[in-house]
Amino acid sequence: MTYKNVIEPAREVGKVKLGEFTLESGQLITDLELSYEKVGNSKAPVILLCHALTGNHEAYGTSEKPGWWRGLIGPDRYIDTNLYQVITFNVLGGCSGSTGPGSINSETRKPYKESFPFVTVRDMVRAERYALEGLGIPRLTAVVGGSLGGMQALEWAVQFPYLIEKVFVLAATPYLNDYGIAFNRLAIHAIENDPVYKRGNRTEGERLVGLEIARMAGLLTYRQPKLFNDRFQRTIRDGDAEGKFFYQVDSYMTYQGEKLTTRFNVDSYLTLLYAMNAHDIGDKLGGWKRAASQIQAEVHAFGYTGDLIYPPEEIEEFVKQTRFGTFYSIETDFGHDGFLVEFDKWGPYIKEALSQESGLKYGTY
Repeated sequence: MTYKNVIEPAREVGKVKLGEFTLESGQLITDLELSYEKVGNSKAPVILLCHALTGNHEAYGTSEKPGWWRGLIGPDRYIDTNLYQVITFNVLGGCSGSTGPGSINSETRKPYKESFPFVTVRDMVRAERYALEGLGIPRLTAVVGGSLGGMQALEWAVQFPYLIEKVFVLAATPYLNDYGIAFNRLAIHAIENDPVYKRGNRTEGERLVGLEIARMAGLLTYRQPKLFNDRFQRTIRDGDAEGKFFYQVDSYMTYQGEKLTTRFNVDSYLTLLYAMNAHDIGDKLGGWKRAASQIQAEVHAFGYTGDLIYPPEEIEEFVKQTRFGTFYSIETDFGHDGFLVEFDKWGPYIKEALSQESGLKYGTY
């Protein structure tokens, strides 16, 4: 799908200051704020996008720095900014302007760092709801999210069943399975046992090898083996006299690990991993099947072949428990990362579903 001579939509970035916010745990955040991006028709129905683990609120971005879903949203695209206003928040606990571990604790006047309280996906969604209220937005046409963003989309559907018409869940399940928790434990263990991280204050330029390892472990779950094999084909980048080889795939993994440490707060990474581990839409609601059956919005759920952590069959089983659910199986070599690429494979389903009247009645805040 190509776009020529498209006029850039109106775009606004800013922060919503929410003041005191009580977490599910009972702990209080005194000065909560969320960063946001708004793009598109300000007088049109509103769609909320929710980002994944290392994403941020800049889903559309700019021509100089395109956002992570710019291939999906924009003028005349699958989520058409001529027809909708699209809003994205940086999650509570993130590191792109929203309150998180890198923020200043008003009591200590120092960054929270590892003392930042435990937050849940439900906390993130409640914060987003209040932020929308602060922006004067009483209801949503749709919530769309992938991975951690898909977890948020699910919580939106469960917690606020009459405030949204449609929910699009991409590469996410109603709870994180034990295999997913196991991979997250590998990442958490690597970070929390990194000597530089354990010491607390690291000097400029010191490497957080634990976070690098965590990122590499994540990459192996995000994509299918075929993609690695086809791309790198055992190409040797370097070697030594003893016959030890450094392969092109070694270079790729090392680069990706190091790259994350330069742009993402390590304590935010841990905060969000722990939140993902705890994700279960049925928590305190009688189980995930009962929670799914109570969803009032249309559910459109997407599974991507080869997704190790969020298997399509688990997503399909979830859809069967909903009242108004549709499951889409997307064939891809990208596995879990399919929701970030190949928009032409699955974007048309979103466009079509958005164009259809739901016929359901919804309330307001």
